[in-house]
Amino acid sequence: MLEVLVQMAGLILCGIAWRWLRPAGLEPANTRKVLTSVVYYLLLPALVLSVLWQAELGSTTLLISLSGVFTVLGGLLLSTLSCRMCASPPAVTGAIILATAFPNVTYLGLPVLEATFGPWARSVAIQFDLLACTPLLFTLGALVAARYGTSPAGTTGMMRELLRIPALWAGAAAVLLNLLGVNMPSLLGGFLALLERGVVPLMLFSLGLSLEWNRDQWRKLSTLVPVVALRLLLVPAAAMLFTSAIGLSGEWRAAVVMEAAMPSMVLGIVFCDRYNLDVGLYATAVTVTTAFSLATLPVWYHWLSV
Repeated sequence: MLEVLVQMAGLILCGIAWRWLRPAGLEPANTRKVLTSVVYYLLLPALVLSVLWQAELGSTTLLISLSGVFTVLGGLLLSTLSCRMCASPPAVTGAIILATAFPNVTYLGLPVLEATFGPWARSVAIQFDLLACTPLLFTLGALVAARYGTSPAGTTGMMRELLRIPALWAGAAAVLLNLLGVNMPSLLGGFLALLERGVVPLMLFSLGLSLEWNRDQWRKLSTLVPVVALRLLLVPAAAMLFTSAIGLSGEWRAAVVMEAAMPSMVLGIVFCDRYNLDVGLYATAVTVTTAFSLATLPVWYHWLSV
């Protein structure tokens, strides 16, 4: 597990180095936008179609989605209680709740699961995301952001954006083809396999491009103590108990809990910006939780493997 994370950290560091060095004079933000757009509109839908078309869908799918919903709702509840105790300003409260509730289950979780458990675990990451995290982010997450933000932006636009996510449509098509028993043509399978190879390295490299640090962020570290404790420790601990209670076991349970233990989702920055939450604080939360997760994820893997 540690060797896997070191390799992935190397790709993330390449993205961080690119941000600092700016080869060919390319702006990091523009580079990240291009790479994430390629992944978002082409490579990730290809991966989702390939994996879910051939995955074993059944009762385990329901348990994975229930675990994802529990993870998000548990993070929302615990972070809301924490913010009430600290009496944080609304913009800070909203950012903290989003950073705690929504883990980075695709851009970091998918490559971690695939490298740790094998290709079969990609379906866990995809189902955890598409059947729980993403729908809740664009509905409940948008409501939380609107509640604590000052922007007049409503939630109607977010619902439209949810229906425009290519990976969701690819997932729906894949599940339909899977349930109908349609065999994937070998030519299409080879084409999808070629596309999906680029997902993991580009995801990790783009994650590195997203991470930033400056002197301003030092002053926000104390505010993020609850986020780190909840996102990386308490929420996955609760998920571990929940998965046992609903009957998940073995590597399926381990993969789901590892997803619950992922750092804060990068996409939350978009919600903070849209609804005038504390964008800087959220960006710092992503950086800090990602850094700490390199230490906590091996611990979770060890506990789950005992």
